[in-house]
Amino acid sequence: MLYVRSLAFNFVFYVNLIVQMILWTPYYFLSPRHRAWFVPKFWSRSCMWLYDKIAGTRNDITGQENLPEGSFILAPKHQSFWDAIAFFPFLEDPLYILKRELTWIPFFGWYIMKMRMIPVDRGSRSKALKAVVAATKEEMARNPRQLIIYPEGTRRAPGDEPAYKYGIVEIYAQLGVPVVPVAHVAGLYWPRRKFLRYPGTIKARFLPPIPPGLGKDEFMARLIGETEAACDQILIEASRAPNPPALPPAAVKRLRELGAKP
Repeated sequence: MLYVRSLAFNFVFYVNLIVQMILWTPYYFLSPRHRAWFVPKFWSRSCMWLYDKIAGTRNDITGQENLPEGSFILAPKHQSFWDAIAFFPFLEDPLYILKRELTWIPFFGWYIMKMRMIPVDRGSRSKALKAVVAATKEEMARNPRQLIIYPEGTRRAPGDEPAYKYGIVEIYAQLGVPVVPVAHVAGLYWPRRKFLRYPGTIKARFLPPIPPGLGKDEFMARLIGETEAACDQILIEASRAPNPPALPPAAVKRLRELGAKP
């Protein structure tokens, strides 16, 4: 049954994407940018509804009271495609950094650029970082925007050792806005590089914002400490659920380190 439900959800997920992109095209491109955000946010919510009804996976996202008004950085753990689409409906005017090649994809790239996302060229990391900071400052000066950036850069399995990149430290220091860490273990239910979708409840938490103006070392220590502590707690809760998902080796190892053997 797990395979059938996973296959059904994956199929419907992509059909839903294609159909909605086509149906909403006139409204999306003829509407002002802020009003057009309704379309991707509606699509995200519809995906979560389908995820629940087909795969049997609910979302429990808490801590919305910790989202500041105006511009800030949202810093989620990156474990799955789920965390790429689950959080932006909670933001007023989200801002993503993405590879420039994505903007060249017909139709999809047009959707991206309508929202004034920040494309970056592959190459020198230092040049790319400077370009990101400059473009983000420009966007935040025009309108309050919420930059979504994954501190570890790439998707990692639940329970993996933290591998936070220095880029977010520099962006935090340059932008001078709060950072809201986001803890979750969605990779247990929507694993990276696998088509299986495990039933259960994905818990995610917007943590209290880290204020601007901290030293770089202090900021990094707080970001890692607060995010990882919350992720550990959610991992323990997931492992003790009535019908827990399959745990990857990294999650099993981490639970043992925490004294919470699965």
